[in-house]
Amino acid sequence: MIAYVGLFASALVAATILPMQSEAVLAGLLAAGGRSVGLLIAVATVGNVLGSVINWYLGRALLRFKDCRWFSSSDAQLERAQRWYARYGRWSLLGSWLPVIGDPLTVVAGVMREPLGPFILLVTIAKGTRYLVLAALVLSWV
Repeated sequence: MIAYVGLFASALVAATILPMQSEAVLAGLLAAGGRSVGLLIAVATVGNVLGSVINWYLGRALLRFKDCRWFSSSDAQLERAQRWYARYGRWSLLGSWLPVIGDPLTVVAGVMREPLGPFILLVTIAKGTRYLVLAALVLSWV
């Protein structure tokens, strides 16, 4: 049970802006064996999607602070992000699994007021597929 909780926590944190490698945790648990592969993938996916939902909520609240002195993004940066999202739209969320750009995509989706339902569906597809591919690769080597 502790392994599943640890995997969930690492996947959740990995989806936020904090540095964490849930893939390494999942790969280690898969390589060790003795646990349900399907359950490990499901736990990692749910944790990672929940972390992305946190990013989405942060994005929804972000614009409220854009005029604050400590706000790190300029109006030009926000406008560029909004133009990019308007161009590629919700389908860009299929790239939410990507390193470096995936987490900011989920924040931008919140800023752009992407509805939560389609957000969760697309992010789940992206992140679940990533964990499925990782599991297949790890299990082919073990």
